Amino acid sequence: MRVALDAQLAVGTATGIGEYARGLVDALRAAGDVDVVPLDHRSFDPWRFDRRVIWDQVMLPRAARAARVDLLHCASGTMPLWHPAPIVVTVHDVAWLRVQAHTRLYARAYFGKFALSQYRRARRVMVDSAFSGEELAALAGIERERIDVVYPGVAADVIGISRKPDAHPFILVAATVEARKNLAVVIRALRELPGVGLISTGPSTPYRAECEALADRLGVRDRIEFRGYVPRDELLDLYARAAVVAVPSIYEGFGYGAAWAMCCGAPLVAANSSALPEVVGSAAPLVPPGDDAAWVVAIAGLLQERANAEARATAARGPAIARFSWPAAGAAAIESYRRAMQEGRGR
Repeated sequence: MRVALDAQLAVGTATGIGEYARGLVDALRAAGDVDVVPLDHRSFDPWRFDRRVIWDQVMLPRAARAARVDLLHCASGTMPLWHPAPIVVTVHDVAWLRVQAHTRLYARAYFGKFALSQYRRARRVMVDSAFSGEELAALAGIERERIDVVYPGVAADVIGISRKPDAHPFILVAATVEARKNLAVVIRALRELPGVGLISTGPSTPYRAECEALADRLGVRDRIEFRGYVPRDELLDLYARAAVVAVPSIYEGFGYGAAWAMCCGAPLVAANSSALPEVVGSAAPLVPPGDDAAWVVAIAGLLQERANAEARATAARGPAIARFSWPAAGAAAIESYRRAMQEGRGR
């Protein structure tokens, strides 16, 4: 079976979806059961709305047709109206329909209702969590038997991190600085955590200005670094040195930040919202995303007993690595492809 996989979001400033595309391509190649053809255009930056639409609706289907494939895997959560082969689509989340009301109308329409209407035409739909599968079934009316839960894997360089926590503790929040990632709750917690720093990594949105203004009002701005998008080596080093990794998101379809922390043995605090309880389980404290006092208690508990926190995180590391394995994800994806080819649904 020859499968084309949309890998365009792995170009440039790749975030979680780019990480997913890269990892899945490598896993499929290692499995050897399919001939995978990653589709991307290295000089075409997809991180602008009009270019993303051009890629999805024009360049991607043309590239798939030129590659003469049996199946197209739309791995970035969007599908073309016209496609030359049966489609499997990965829906990472439905955040555009749940928590993105503050964003531009045209973006909400394209990534929200338009995308949802397209998913119904896919042969199979892969999701990153059972939570996302239930959300998709509820919002799009897609039959649950057409939805395959495939947990993304965590890369070998993350699994191989050697922990070396800084003597001067800092909290790491590695995520796009946008409202649903809820960085503000950690900024507010800093007021009650003297001597602790906060490092934020990830692309910025207008929400960053709100966070900076909040930090100024609370008098904690001097303890916060907004580093923006950082090179991978720098991000790996931050995961190695952080005293605590915080994932305070209001809405996640998976939560790569939490999976990375668990697989590298970093103490973690995560929100008890959306897919995060499914991903984290009992491996780390889960806190309501809007409860400032609970975040202070959870983070302070890890900082006050750092040796115990490290030991607990180390104990959870092996099970997390086994659970978020790229070989397992690749095998599950191949099974989804096979089901898609066996089903006689419309193209």
